Amino acid sequence: MAFHIPENLHADCGPIAWMLGTWRGNGHGDYPTIDKFEYGQELIFQQDGRPFFHYMARSWIVDENGEKVRDAAQETGFLRCRPGGKVEMTLTHMTGFVEIWYGDAADGKVELVTDAVARTESAKEYAGGKRLYGNVEGDLLYAYDMAAMGQELQPHLWARLKRG
Repeated sequence: MAFHIPENLHADCGPIAWMLGTWRGNGHGDYPTIDKFEYGQELIFQQDGRPFFHYMARSWIVDENGEKVRDAAQETGFLRCRPGGKVEMTLTHMTGFVEIWYGDAADGKVELVTDAVARTESAKEYAGGKRLYGNVEGDLLYAYDMAAMGQELQPHLWARLKRG
């Protein structure tokens, strides 16, 4: 699928322009407090000419044949672009927490780390994370490291998604 940079793209969004659109694919999850799992996922990055992208993600657990077993995580927020490739991200999760992330974008790569986490009374313990997104051979690859449930920061999710 051909990708075209929108004419109204804000200049500060240039380093993340490659992320625009809808991405779908599969990933893997693991963490000491849960069983390993496979999942399908859809990420959507939209823009309207201002210096941010609206971000939405949904995922579902799949079986060994790639068939959907049940719905899984959902998150939404804004990837805010600053001069010089600096980025900020605000995320809200259906599991009861919100996050503020800071990072850098350059050369087809975005790296973010949490600065603040707030959670509802019913949410599980979550301390923070690190996200890495990369444009690899035209695909979106990402890795998410998490510190939660008394565990130190460590790998949790990784996936390869295709534009579609």
